[in-house]
Amino acid sequence: MNEAAVAAFWDERRQEDATLPPQPPVAWAFGATPEHADELLALVLEGVKTGTASTVWEYEDGGETMLVVGELSIILDGSGEPQAVIRTTALEVVPFDRVGPEHAHSEGEGDRTLASWREAHERYWRAHSTSPRGFAQDMPVLCERFELLWPRPAWAPVRSGHERADAEEGV
Repeated sequence: MNEAAVAAFWDERRQEDATLPPQPPVAWAFGATPEHADELLALVLEGVKTGTASTVWEYEDGGETMLVVGELSIILDGSGEPQAVIRTTALEVVPFDRVGPEHAHSEGEGDRTLASWREAHERYWRAHSTSPRGFAQDMPVLCERFELLWPRPAWAPVRSGHERADAEEGV
């Protein structure tokens, strides 16, 4: 990750929306490989992916603070360049084997079924988990829902008077 690029990206977002906090939020990429990061980012940008999941064990074992509702994140592409801003809208900790079909669908991957989600995520966490505890059917999973703030999707409602005026003028 290029910290200067993230700072410049955040400065540009703040010029568009002065209500954003001065400090850039955490920047991260989906997946474990550059290719996977790009695939999942594309789903976010298309409005298909509105959810993600991580293991609570990785937060605990890595000494990281878990997300909170309302938290912003900068999403990086597979090259580590900032491409999007999301806001966490809902969080739920659920055992892996109790994650529901709605959450699986929100992740936008594969055929979007729960069976597909479980197979892909078990394979992913067995191969890429940073927790020494590895994978277990009952391990706690942090199910996150989020909204894409930037780039503002074409289907999203206009939020500020300035944006509304620009839209009405065709800018």
